[in-house]
Order: sequence, then C-alpha cells, then structure tokens
Amino acid sequence: MTRPIREFAYVAAVAAGAKLLARPLPSAYSVRMTEPARGRMPDRPTLDGLEEKWAARWAADGVYRFDRAVASRRHVYAIDTPPPTVSGELHMGHVFSFTHTDTVARFQRMRGKTVFYPMGWDDNGLPTERRVQNVFGVRCDPSLPYDPQWQPPATPPKPAMSISRRNFVELCGRLTAQDEKAFEALWRTLGLSVDWTLTYTTIGDRARAVSQRAFLRNLARGEAYTAEAPTLWDVGFRTAVAQAELEDRERPGAYHRLRFSGPRGPIEVDTTRPELLPACVALVCHPDDERYAGLESARTPLFDVEVPVHRHPLATPDKGTGIAMVCTFGDVTDVTWWRDLSLGTRVVIGRDGRFLADQPAGVPEAAYRPFAGLTVAAARREMVRLLQESGDLLGEPRPMVHPVKFYEHGDAPLEIVTSRQWFIRNGGRDPKLRADLLARGRALRWIPEHMKHRYEHWVHGLTGDWLVSRQRFFGVPIPVWYRLDDAGEPDYTQPLIPDESALPVDPSSECPEGFDEAQRDAPGGFRADPDVMDTWATSSLTPQIVSGWGTDDELFGKVFPMDLRPQGQEIIRTWLFSSVVRSNAENDVLPWHTAVLSGWILDPDRKKMSKSKGNVVTPMDLLERHGSDAVRYWAASGRPGTDLAFDPAQIKIGRRLATKLLNASKFALGLGAAEALRQPVTDPLDRAMLARLSDVLTEATAAFDGYQHTEALHGTETFFWTFCDDYIELVKDRAYGTGPGADSARAALATGLSVLLRLFAPFLPYATEEVWSWWRYGSVHRSTWPTTYELNRVSSEGDPALLDLAGDALRQVRRAKSDRKLSMKAEVPLAEALGPTGVLEHLALIESDVKAAGRIGKLDMLPDRTAELVIACGF
Repeated sequence: MTRPIREFAYVAAVAAGAKLLARPLPSAYSVRMTEPARGRMPDRPTLDGLEEKWAARWAADGVYRFDRAVASRRHVYAIDTPPPTVSGELHMGHVFSFTHTDTVARFQRMRGKTVFYPMGWDDNGLPTERRVQNVFGVRCDPSLPYDPQWQPPATPPKPAMSISRRNFVELCGRLTAQDEKAFEALWRTLGLSVDWTLTYTTIGDRARAVSQRAFLRNLARGEAYTAEAPTLWDVGFRTAVAQAELEDRERPGAYHRLRFSGPRGPIEVDTTRPELLPACVALVCHPDDERYAGLESARTPLFDVEVPVHRHPLATPDKGTGIAMVCTFGDVTDVTWWRDLSLGTRVVIGRDGRFLADQPAGVPEAAYRPFAGLTVAAARREMVRLLQESGDLLGEPRPMVHPVKFYEHGDAPLEIVTSRQWFIRNGGRDPKLRADLLARGRALRWIPEHMKHRYEHWVHGLTGDWLVSRQRFFGVPIPVWYRLDDAGEPDYTQPLIPDESALPVDPSSECPEGFDEAQRDAPGGFRADPDVMDTWATSSLTPQIVSGWGTDDELFGKVFPMDLRPQGQEIIRTWLFSSVVRSNAENDVLPWHTAVLSGWILDPDRKKMSKSKGNVVTPMDLLERHGSDAVRYWAASGRPGTDLAFDPAQIKIGRRLATKLLNASKFALGLGAAEALRQPVTDPLDRAMLARLSDVLTEATAAFDGYQHTEALHGTETFFWTFCDDYIELVKDRAYGTGPGADSARAALATGLSVLLRLFAPFLPYATEEVWSWWRYGSVHRSTWPTTYELNRVSSEGDPALLDLAGDALRQVRRAKSDRKLSMKAEVPLAEALGPTGVLEHLALIESDVKAAGRIGKLDMLPDRTAELVIACGF
C-alpha cells in the first residue's frame, strides 16, 4: 500500500522542492539528467507511487529548470502563468486549465525550446481579506495601534475582534503562506513542469516594486490621475469597484409611480428607487417628446424641492411615463446625465450604505429627518409609507425583476458615492487610445479565434477610465503622499512621489523625502494616500514581474514579450485587457504573442461549477484514488475555449490508458525491443505500422503547433490501442523468434514505443517517465520531440493500409471465435480469405503474421467479387 498522495505532497513540495531545487545545476543538465535514470523493469508495473518517485526526482535533478545561460530569445518559450488566487482551495477548473498549459510547456521543451515557466500566487486583494476575516474572526480598524505581541485566538471570536492595519496585514501574510504551500504541493503532485525557482507573489517585494514603478511612470506620462468623482461602491467591503469587476444579478424590485408638481399640473414619474427622492436634482425627457414641451421645472413630492427639467437623448419616451428622475446617484445612467447636463449634487447615501445624518443642501431638514441613519432598504420602506400617506404614490408598487449591479465578490447591491480615487486611462474616454488597444487585440493570436470578439466588445463598451484605487488594507499601496497646507488640507495637484530606487514603499509607515514622522497628518506636513491598488493593477503586470523588468535587463531581453498567456475566458476584460493596457503604455508592444482561453468546467447536470453553487469538486481525492496521469487525461480531453463536463468515468479511462502503457511497454521490451532500437525495419507489416505512426506524429505535431492538444491526444491514443490490440498481437510470435523477420519486429516495436512515449509525455508524464527509465537514459521530458526523420531512418516507405488490413483480418478471426464461445487461443485449422485480387495480394504480404496471431493452420485466398476482405474460419 503506497503512502497517500497528500502525505507525499508536503514532503515533495517542502522538502524536495525547496531544498533540492536550490542545488546548483551542472552544465550537462540541458542534455540529460544528472545521473542515469535507467532502472530495472518491475515484475508488475503499477501507477501507484509514481508521483512520489518522479516528482522528487524531477525536483532533485532540476529537469524543468530554466537554463538562462543557454537561453537566447530566439529559442526561449516564455509562459505568463496565471497566478491562482490564494484564498481557498484549488478546484477542478484550475486542474483543467493548468494541465492544458503544461502540455504546451512540455511539448515546447521537447521541441528544443528553453522553456520559461514560472508560477505565481495572487495573494493580495479582497478575497484574501475575506478569508482572513472568516478564518480568524477579525476585522481591520486602521485607527488602532500596532501590537507586535498580538496573536489570533485559538477559537475565532464572535463578534469579530478589531485589530490594527499592520496586525491585519501580517495575518493575511501568514495565512497566504500556508495556502501557497498546499497549492504548490498539489501542483507538484499533478506534475506541472514549472520551474519552482521562478515563483513570485503579487504582494511580495518584487511585485510591489514593479507595480509601484509602473504606476509612477503612468503618473509621469499623464496616464494615471486622481479625481473626485461618482464611483461604484460596495457597502459591505467599503471600497470603490471598477467597471471590470461588476456583474449583473437578477433581483426583485418594483416600479413606483410618483406625482411631481408642475406649472401645468401633476407630472407622473416612474422609479425603482423612491428612497432617492431627496437626492433628485432634475427630471429628464427625450428632446422629441411633445408631452413635456415647454416644461422647464417641477417640484418633488414630500420635499417640495424645485428641480429643472432637461432634454437628453438617452431618455426613452416609451418607457414608463417617458420622464425620469435624475438622482445623485442611483445608477450609471444618472452619472451620465449628471455629467452631460452639468447638474448639481445632492448626496444622501454614505460609504456605509446608510443615509447620511445631515440632509443635502436645499432639502428641508424636517422632511429629511426620518431617513437619517437608515439602510437603503429601510429608507425605501419609509419613503413608500410616507408617499402613500401624502397621496403622492399613485397606485400600488408594480413588482418586477431586473438586473442589479454587484461587485463580483460582494453580497449587497452597489451604490454610487462621490469619492476621491485614482484612475489609469484605458480608452474609455480617449478614442485614439481605444483604437490603439483594439489594434493590439487584432494583432494578438487568439485560441480559439472567436474569443477576440469578447475583447473587442469590452473595449467598445468602456464608459470610463480604469479605477485602480481600493479602500482596503492587504494590497500594494498607492506610492504617493500629499503636502498639507496650514489648515491641514491636502494638495492633490502635486503629489509627493518616491524615487524608483526606494521602491517598494508603504506611505502609511514611511515618510516622503524631506519630512519626518512628526509631520505626518500635521498642518504644513504631509499625509499618506490611504488606499491600495486594485489587485488587477498588479496582476496586469505579471509579464513584467516575472521577466525582471527594471531589475534584470538580461532576463527581460530574453523572455519579453512572452509567447503565451493562458487564462480563463471570464477575465478577458480584467486580466488580459489590463495587461495589454499596461504593456501598451510602458513597452509599446503586446505582452505576449498568443492567448489561449480555457472553457468552463461543468457538473454532470451541465451547470458551471462554482463555490457559490456548492458543486465544486476538489482534486486531491481524485489524484489519490486514480493517479495524476488519469486526472490529466480527463483535463486534456477538453479543448481550448470549450466547456467540459466533469466525468469520473473519463478519469477511469485515463487510468486504464496509463496502466496499459506500462503493461504494453513491459511486454514489448520483454521481447527484446530495447536492444533492437535503431536497427533496420524490413518486414512489410512493420513498415506499415511505422508509416501509420508517421502520419499520427505529423498530425499531433501540427495540433500542438495550433494549440489543439486534444487532437494530439486523440490521435495518439487511437493509434496506441491499434498498436497494442493489433500490431503487438500480430508480430509477437515473429518477435520471439530469430532471423531478419524477428529483428525487424523488435526494431519496429522499439521505434514505435520510443515515439509513442514521447507523444504521450505531455499528457501522462509519470507513466511515460517510468517506462522511459526502464530502457533509456535521462528523462523523457528532456528528450527530443519525435520526427518523421527518425522513423524514415529505420524504415523505408511503408503502406499504412497493410496495418488496417491486418487488423481487420485479425478482428474477423477473433469475432468468429467469440461467436462460437471459443478461447482466443483456439486453433483454426482452415480459414478462407475472400476479396478482390488486389486486397488478397496485399494480404499475402502479411500472411504469416495474420496466421500466427489468429492461430490459423492454413489460409486459402480466394478471389471474390466482394468489395472488402472476408475471413471465413473453419473449426
């Protein structure tokens, strides 16, 4: 009984990974492993224990190490690996997409490329903060002092305990470090051919320095700016949210018809947010709506505030009554009208999601008082009650369901509040920049091609610049301070910035040049920007972070721009687009040449797997029960950009395939194939097999070049079963013998096995490495990708049709035995082959192998008018 993979994973990741990967690598590494890997062929091959055996060996020998000493830009293949969010568990969706990338890395490495394959951990941002809050029962209060002796209680307290910002950040770092070890252990078990010396975290010093450097350069070029503006706000997290992080969720609501007063009589206005009546600053109708021609103003119900009536093309005459309230701010349309019409502002909702204590300017205090301090929902109920009492609510609210904007990680509908935030220009308000970014998208190679349209749709739909500041704690700080005047008011027009050599900096604990700590928040002194950057503001720079931008010019010149960006389709608008924005601004190039998008993992009911739905399957148990190669086989069965249903049966098929590879290889090597490698192949059936394999190799190579790994797997697997079920059975008697025919069979078996192991290596790394070690030196994953040249070198041209013909004849004989319930080893004294003359002539070339495999004593060939070969067996 082997040790559980979970137990091994910790040993492999922590002991072997951290310790052994630190060994200096000999110069001969690029050719073969440090020691011969050739070992004794086991009596009973098994998949059990291969992960423990080979993951540790790969780590010790640095099989996947990026050798920058021999790397040149022409021969490097660089991958911008997605850094998984370290805020929970990896799931089958991660296994699915990361396996796809790993097959590409392994293929390119065998093609002779020096593969640059790093791994990162995305550990900053709201998901990590939420996990820390839930695990430890704490919340951050920046007003509290730092306690260097503080430790979290053994049992999370309820209600949550308040701790200082620095204590909270330290707790985030502690938890993410634990999560990262578990993640790395799983990735090593799965067999990802990552160079584990190239890891990074999005909160580490290197990433923070790169993120801050890029931001300061954006600022210097005028691409970053700060502004007081209406922003989407999550009242639960109490932070601003960017357009790319929104999602619409269907929620119940109601239309309320309100009665405004006008100079010509009542004006009926429909709204879904009656609670924002005190925030109303105008009414808007369409310029061509004659019903409201000449109407210049109206007075609000309950509050009796006069508001202007404006015309705007976004008003819809056939929606409701054709005239709408403009409130500051109910939704993004309100913001558009407010900006386009230069309207005033009446803010009623604060950052905590409650109505402000003080009424906005121009609103009577007595009328506003009942709403002060209420939540939005409570204020809506109170407003409806008062409107009903006053008679200004016409009829009953009319129920409806409508899309409501949420932060993708939030639980409450977003509000719009006015706040000072930082933005980076992204083409939302700059037509020229928008055109440039669209051109970048067209220059990128998209796999699959139709994913490009999602990028273009997003760019065309941008309504504003990228909001990059967040009012949170565990993230990369905005690296600026502000000078305070004598009244203690900050000057936002001339921020104080650090020198790039000082990065990374934390303005909340460090001082700008020329100031000391005593001047912090004091009149005439300085104030730190309190915000951190959006996590995408750092993740958008992963190509620059891993390539040594600004610190390692040699490495940067070899790996940037990178070759591949693999990622999920749902983050085209965030990670992919924002990476293009940053690289376009800083480097004036695309950050990579190709983007491969993965599909969704679906549950057996064809529903997308997600934590919120509770239908997520975690991979460790599957890896322990079925083995990594089996799980990888399932993952590789999905095409780029195509959804794949989770199917345990497919994993079992993968285990059967990997097991068959071990057993068939042992059998072929037991026939003496290892000693016959590179010997000439002379027999027609042997040549036919290699000719068919040559076609499979050509198709698999083309599929990999086109990032269609599933086609490569399917073609290789289909041939493999023919190789096992037909070819080996047909030639094994001959291979057991002596003479030219036996030598040819053994040479063909050796050549075929060598090629098949390398074709399978990107998909089944453990089984292929195990078999390779029985008869070859070094690692199969450092061997060269097979070529048709090596097949042609041992065999002149063969006819693949002979292999099909032989297989067809053998299947007919087997079927005849099965129909009579006879053993496959039963003798067939006489068989007749009927078919066209040309078919029989071909059958004659392989007659001896067919007779031996079918246990046929005599095979008579009778020309016939049948279109295909028919074998009639006499018993």
